Amino acid sequence: MKIHLRFFASVRELVGTAQEVLELSEPVRTVGEVRTLLIARGGNWAGALAPGRALRMAHQQIMCDADTPVFDGDEVAFFPPVTGG
Repeated sequence: MKIHLRFFASVRELVGTAQEVLELSEPVRTVGEVRTLLIARGGNWAGALAPGRALRMAHQQIMCDADTPVFDGDEVAFFPPVTGG
């Protein structure tokens, strides 16, 4: 399964990229599981996406929660609660 990731504002600055295509070799069923997988990378990824950090998520450009299912080809985005233009 392949998904498209997008990162905005301070999350983008911390992880060092605005977007990525992620090929998943292990089963990932939800946006929350994508977040957990990215946190496992450690370093800035763990800090930017930490469970206690104020963070918004979107699936297919619609705000979502951690239980939202993901499918092949989907887009998942992470960003702080307030972003600028």
